[in-house]
Amino acid sequence: MVSTRPSTTDAATERRVPAPIRAAVVIALLFLFLVGVGLLESGINALGSDVQEELFSSVSNPMAGLFVGILATVLAQSSSVTTSTIVGLVGAGLLGIDDAVPMIMGANIGTTVTNTLASLGHLRRPAEFRLAFAAATVHDAFNLLAVSVLLPIELLTGVLSSAAEFLTELLVGGSGAEFDSPFKAAVKVPVGWVEELWGDVVGLEGTLLGVVLVVTGLAAIFLALTFVTKNMRQLIAARVERSINAMLGRGGGVPAILLGVIITVAVQSSSITTSIMIPLSAAGVVSLVNAYPVTLGANVGTTISALLASLATDRPEALTVALVHTLFNVAGILLFYPVPALRRLPIRIAEGLAEMAARRRSMVIGYVIVTFLVIPAIGVILLR
Repeated sequence: MVSTRPSTTDAATERRVPAPIRAAVVIALLFLFLVGVGLLESGINALGSDVQEELFSSVSNPMAGLFVGILATVLAQSSSVTTSTIVGLVGAGLLGIDDAVPMIMGANIGTTVTNTLASLGHLRRPAEFRLAFAAATVHDAFNLLAVSVLLPIELLTGVLSSAAEFLTELLVGGSGAEFDSPFKAAVKVPVGWVEELWGDVVGLEGTLLGVVLVVTGLAAIFLALTFVTKNMRQLIAARVERSINAMLGRGGGVPAILLGVIITVAVQSSSITTSIMIPLSAAGVVSLVNAYPVTLGANVGTTISALLASLATDRPEALTVALVHTLFNVAGILLFYPVPALRRLPIRIAEGLAEMAARRRSMVIGYVIVTFLVIPAIGVILLR
């Protein structure tokens, strides 16, 4: 069974770190995350327009953008890293909102692979595995259905981006405005230090300087989110499990969605929230019907990373894309969850996949590889 608790030795080590110190570390890591976004933006600007156009020309095709979002998230094992990077690219003026939206939706699909991989821990116990795989793939099914409906609607009408632009204008001004985030000035100081280190001290310049700044920024984003997640999990792990058990013991529904939002915002990782449900479901402690709304809340909660990333950018368009991410996940819930027949659809798909996987467990690896790697890779190659 997959356990969300650290080992006895690790737990003893973790208890020796006082909560106030761990909270201070989290704040410092969030600042590092914003610095990483700032470095990414500076690096993209330093690459030059020719390199930028060559690197990202394929995403002008919406389906290619969708597949890029899936692949990037699968490889990074974090939708937060992917969406934060996309926000940074928009903030640098490299990606337009229309090009970024399909990539954001692709990140929503790509992040579900973590749950599926977590369910493999039960592979040798068929009864447990069937329940675990269903709990994992209900997230896949919902996100695929939401994208299949909302992406065409967005491409035809632009309803999500229009709503996000309206909210952005209310918050910070229109597309011609300067986004005066209170965090931006603070972030520019360490970003300037890193630029001076690589440029003046090491002597890099031009495209090479841009590449190194991009790599440094991505590394900072990845490390910050990884350790924020680890520290937040240790701060609230026991409370998370108690909250889930108490809430789901009384049933699911809207309170379970809200619980999924709160937990995911707290731990800065939808994968942790949804992966907690895998062993609980495998053990029969939580039914698929009750686990399902927690994953929907996790979808909404994970958008906090993109919203935070937009604070380190100069352009209000970055906030618009982050808001599109939030609106997309909220719209998916409003579209599918209130209507019983539609609410049951992802559950039925997940139960069907779980039955097939339980009979032929070898198909699980094929499902992961084909769905999350082969199809997106072929799509990117053909649609360039």
